[in-house]
Amino acid sequence: MSADRRRRRRPLLLPYLLIGPTVLALVLVLGYPLADMVALSFQDMTREQLFSGTSPPWAGLEQFRRILGDGFFWTVVLRTVLFTAVSVALTVVCATATALLMRRVSPWVRALLSAVLVTVWAMPVMVAGAVFRWLFDADYGVVNWLLSRLPGVDLARHNWFTDPWQGFAVIVAVVVWGALPFAAITLRAALAQVPPELEESAVLDGARSFQVFRHVTLPVIRPVLLMVTTLMALWNFGVFNQIWIMRGGQPEREYYLLGVYSFIESFAVNRYSTGAAIALVTVVLLLAGSVVHLRQTLRAAEADESEETGAIG
Repeated sequence: MSADRRRRRRPLLLPYLLIGPTVLALVLVLGYPLADMVALSFQDMTREQLFSGTSPPWAGLEQFRRILGDGFFWTVVLRTVLFTAVSVALTVVCATATALLMRRVSPWVRALLSAVLVTVWAMPVMVAGAVFRWLFDADYGVVNWLLSRLPGVDLARHNWFTDPWQGFAVIVAVVVWGALPFAAITLRAALAQVPPELEESAVLDGARSFQVFRHVTLPVIRPVLLMVTTLMALWNFGVFNQIWIMRGGQPEREYYLLGVYSFIESFAVNRYSTGAAIALVTVVLLLAGSVVHLRQTLRAAEADESEETGAIG
């Protein structure tokens, strides 16, 4: 091979060499557990096989027939989708508002907000869950005490988790609290790429603040906004820690999401293969949602390119 051809191939191989260690680490860390979970979902693992170390018998599609034919499983799926949609929407809206606010405040206020966001981001989920559990405690909760001071409101000893709708509202607040810093800081960085002269020109042309955001700011930050939305959806679809902590390690069936349901079936009821099948279905649903979102992102990018080409032409 000539020296010129070797030089041409080096730039082509360099990206693969740089990403190679990361891909290898992901395969080693996630590849074996995923393959073991897939195999387990087609078996019938019980405590007898677990303690004796013997191979569990193969059950084929029996685990999937069991969960897919169970109405409660589809209730949990619908609940998980609704929980994800609400929490992602609230996170994106609050993060966008926070990022826009950070553009308009003075530098020292912006630095203070950034410090607060980083502090919240660094807070472990266990700590955040414990704090929110105390805030909404029926006997000593600060939220009940503050709301009871309003005229006509009496929430003394009110248990927020008796009603699943109220309980999930508290859990959504915990999830949004933990996800807001990453989304806000990321969108703040995206807003820094918006040319100020475009917004000033729109204002001079008589556009209002919402119109400026919709027609000038939003098209610039749309790729980052889609990325943040996708990441939030993937993370919130598998929420487990917040529910487990807020319910003291004993979540009621009304608080089951797919992650909690899979864990309970595996380690509380000792139906390990059923829990693996639920986890595998969860992965498939996540992959399907990612594919749909990726196609929509590519279509939006193609539409933007066509608009830019038409404008240039």
